[in-house]
Amino acid sequence: MDIHGFLTTHQLPSTYAETAQKWFTPLCEQLLKHQKGATQPFIVGINGSQGSGKSTLTSFIESFLTSVHNKKVVSLSIDDFYYDQSQRNALAIKVHPLLSTRGVPGTHDIPLALNTFRSLEKGTRTSLPRFNKATDNPIPKEQWPVIESSPDFIILEGWCVGAIAQTSSELKWPVNHLEEIEDPLGIWRSFVNTELAGDYQTLFDKIDYRIMLKAPSFDCVYQWRLEQEHKLAQKALKDSDGVMSDEEVANFVQHYQRITEHALCHLPEKCDTVFYLDETRTITKQDVKR
Repeated sequence: MDIHGFLTTHQLPSTYAETAQKWFTPLCEQLLKHQKGATQPFIVGINGSQGSGKSTLTSFIESFLTSVHNKKVVSLSIDDFYYDQSQRNALAIKVHPLLSTRGVPGTHDIPLALNTFRSLEKGTRTSLPRFNKATDNPIPKEQWPVIESSPDFIILEGWCVGAIAQTSSELKWPVNHLEEIEDPLGIWRSFVNTELAGDYQTLFDKIDYRIMLKAPSFDCVYQWRLEQEHKLAQKALKDSDGVMSDEEVANFVQHYQRITEHALCHLPEKCDTVFYLDETRTITKQDVKR
């Protein structure tokens, strides 16, 4: 694997090479061991809060398995299944105004996700959905990449991948200013929680091996998400419509706080490998169950 090319492509510091060698190469070997002899695609789920490095880890695993072991890997993000703006606006009118903002369970096309997985498992010709965050809409379907046969691995990454619903008593009190002011009756968070308890769990139950990049707390998420948005703005350059200001990012991450904090508490015990991050996203330790 050309690690230097990988660092350049993903705008990563040279220290990432050491991180990859210490933590992620052994992870890939572990995944290969579990996938050996599988008759269906081996599905890997990666959870991590916004900006924790999920996409980069996904790319590393894909590059390593493809270039070093000649495996066929399909990478998907839960973000690729977001509804378009008009669908979310319809939800905002019908259920609650906060649903116009992408992110939470209820704003993804989960039937499309399940169909995509079924098609990949069968080995039939499959178009892989893609979403453009700068325009806040899916990329046109004719531009989606197409897979002609069943892959060896499918990676599903996302901030809420593997997350579980809360109890109704846990929903009672707002966790931040957004919930307090814009969802005083708890309609939005109850809808989101019900969605998460439904077909999202059907999707997550497909996962064979669960990985978590665990932030030290939700406080880091704003800073990490800010860095992400600045990178997005650089990539978009002239076409910067839809790229958020720092203030908008602060408001945006509040949509994710409840589920992220719940996941930080309850998800590690359900994962096969947990990487514990510090405030700088440096891995301080790992917990490998299998």
